[in-house]
Amino acid sequence: MLELPIVESQETRRRKPDWLRVKLPIGENYSKVRQLVDQYRLHTICQSGNCPNMGECWGAGTATFMILGNTCTRSCSFCAVKTGRPSEYDMDEPRRVAEAIRLMGVKHAVITSVNRDELKDRGSEVWYQTVYSVKEQSPETTIETLIPDVKATWWALERMISAGQEVVSHNMETVESLYRKVRPQARYERSLEQIKRTKEYGKRTKSGIMVGLGEKQEEVYRTMDDLVAHGCDVLTIGQYLQPTKMHLEVVEYIHPDLFAQYKEVGMQKGFQFVESGPLVRSSYHAERHL
Repeated sequence: MLELPIVESQETRRRKPDWLRVKLPIGENYSKVRQLVDQYRLHTICQSGNCPNMGECWGAGTATFMILGNTCTRSCSFCAVKTGRPSEYDMDEPRRVAEAIRLMGVKHAVITSVNRDELKDRGSEVWYQTVYSVKEQSPETTIETLIPDVKATWWALERMISAGQEVVSHNMETVESLYRKVRPQARYERSLEQIKRTKEYGKRTKSGIMVGLGEKQEEVYRTMDDLVAHGCDVLTIGQYLQPTKMHLEVVEYIHPDLFAQYKEVGMQKGFQFVESGPLVRSSYHAERHL
């Protein structure tokens, strides 16, 4: 594959380039979404994950809802969501999420969650009830669920994805060689197996990775091959951005030309859709591939 030139100095690599600038969140739709999120005591990955696209997405009237609380049992070194011992989950949350989605009038809803490793069912019943409630209140709304690693609890995965959602996503996050550093409580092969089983269940499958963590281009292509071999339909590729000084540093900022190349190569390798760009996140423009 063509190797595009990379920036020479480490200092230049870590200086945030112009193409990563985003607009401040403003506008009537943005205010409406924030009001609904606050009113229904909901969590969004947009806020908890410090997503750079929050202004754009909320301004367009969409948000990615995060269920099962906002405290994760994992300690991934890239993620801004707080880590700790979660409180008891709220069984009224599915109703509130569904009502907020109905009031927003969105055509395509995205739902994700924190990891709840302390729960025997990994939170699968709340997952099921949330998707079911959204479908009941907004039958015309398509749903994408971004499901975390279930630690090979396959019966829980089946419950999570059986409520009628159209797309099921599980992010690989990075290449295999960086898993111990980036996702210390996850396993590369286990995540691939989760995608494979989701595909076998008959769902449209999706995954995402971050770049700029020190991976090599050939490792990105190898991850693409692994995903296609395990039945992944849609891939997102975005720039890793350091949430706080406590998280992994950015090794380099990837040029938009290389993101364009990743998209082209991904389509050649057999993905049905590839969203690749500096500000791309797993739920960014999620409605496009439907």
